[in-house]
Amino acid sequence: MDSGTLFIRSTLDLATRAPACLIEWGPIQARLTPDVVHATARDLMAAAAAAETDIALLAFLREDVGVDNATALAHMLGHVRERRPVHAGKTALRIEAVAGADTGRPYVHIARGSMKGSLTPDEARAMAQQWTHAAAAAQIDAGLRYALGEWDHLTPDDIENLFTILQSVQR
Repeated sequence: MDSGTLFIRSTLDLATRAPACLIEWGPIQARLTPDVVHATARDLMAAAAAAETDIALLAFLREDVGVDNATALAHMLGHVRERRPVHAGKTALRIEAVAGADTGRPYVHIARGSMKGSLTPDEARAMAQQWTHAAAAAQIDAGLRYALGEWDHLTPDDIENLFTILQSVQR
């Protein structure tokens, strides 16, 4: 990634105690619902596949069909992209599949606020997996926090200390 590392971890919404994920990327911090995190992971996976497909399509058009006009290739690729399904749901990142015109390589561009990065499709898939795990962990953690809170052997501080230790082990 170009602009530093994007971190994600499970946490709670401070106001509602509902499951949440915290992302940290440069100066950006945001608490997200698991649904937003799952939608972002879905779109990362889709962009990885789309970027690879775009490169394959361009190679086919150049090598097998004989199209060598860059404007015509861009026009055709634009029409193919318009036909791709648009997924519903709010996401945490701006995500774009990119076919590198100069490199002939697929990329996934991501951005949020002033931060931006470029990933290979495999890096985008790995990020999607991390985000999926974080969303699941947030939901499990919220349930566990509730259950531990109902058990009269631990104080709220004990529970928070336990989760601080667990999160430090996960990093």
